[in-house]
Amino acid sequence: MARVIFHLDMDAFFASVEQRDNPALKGKPVIVGSPPDRRGVVCAASYEARKFGVRSAMPSATAGRLCPKGVFIAPRMERYKSESALIMQILAASGARIEQMSIDEAYLDMTSVLAQGGLNVFEASETTEHLDQALYAATPLAQDFKTQILQQRELTATIGIAANKLLAKLASDFKKPDGLTVIPETGKAAFLRPLPARSIHGVGRVTEGVLRDAGINTIGDLQDYRGDLRALVGSFAHSLREFAFGRDDRPLELGESIKSISSEETFPRDTEDRTILRKSLREQAEDVARKLERKRLAAQTVQVKIRYGDFTTLTRQISVDEPITQPEEIYRFACFLLAREKLVHRPLRLLGLGVSTLDLPEAQQLHLW
Repeated sequence: MARVIFHLDMDAFFASVEQRDNPALKGKPVIVGSPPDRRGVVCAASYEARKFGVRSAMPSATAGRLCPKGVFIAPRMERYKSESALIMQILAASGARIEQMSIDEAYLDMTSVLAQGGLNVFEASETTEHLDQALYAATPLAQDFKTQILQQRELTATIGIAANKLLAKLASDFKKPDGLTVIPETGKAAFLRPLPARSIHGVGRVTEGVLRDAGINTIGDLQDYRGDLRALVGSFAHSLREFAFGRDDRPLELGESIKSISSEETFPRDTEDRTILRKSLREQAEDVARKLERKRLAAQTVQVKIRYGDFTTLTRQISVDEPITQPEEIYRFACFLLAREKLVHRPLRLLGLGVSTLDLPEAQQLHLW
């Protein structure tokens, strides 16, 4: 079934809200987060601050050195939550199916909205050409979202349009701020070729390093790779190749709230090789941390899951006082659980890592080890 998917991403959301609420901050390098003389990180940076290299999750001390004239502001999470709710109301009024990814971004399935508007391109005889027509026909709806948000909330948003979530997200990343980009089905593989492999959903720093060691730096390199990707990325190989060609059938997740985030790997052969297990666990910690960052969440519970060759499955978890977000923290607690419970006493068929007890992090909680 063909789909038309929007990915909406608010532009420098926290900082833009602060600049809107205090006009004296407009045009200034605004940095939302802990002050540079305290142990903490940047939650968000305005585009003026980004010109100096300031980025989210950067230590505040580093941001202060890069941008000496930066205006540091303590985050107002309740303010951002209420603003987010108003923006989501604008989107919901369209009748679209919505998956809110975080406080400032969401996927929208516009397929039924277009069909109700009389755009009859989703028949059994649908072709790539018909789908591309639908994607471009959806641009006025995207522009209307942007206009409503600007007029009603005095904020700008960037929207990507494509036939699946992967491409819609890449489209919204393509031109910011205040952008609107369509990636048609025709030529999508060519569009992806020059992008770094890291752009693909699921490729974190660890996986990126593995791919780079194999000579794979761009999505084009992935498309051309003739080796067995399973030797590099295990069970992620099939999805990685599909994503490299712009194919993604992931549905929108329409649950009201996210209860947990997890990642797991089933090994080609049962193993108790510590090097393999540590590598897998690090990649999973990267994956989980990246999802937490994208959804602007922090976790207070870490869980490991193991499955032996006879399919016996065990889970163990630990809760912490202060919410965590960093891959190093998640990895450290996972290793602690595996060691404390002596779970790797025989070969594993599967190893998984997850986090729960999720909430929006305060700046004071986003500390560095």
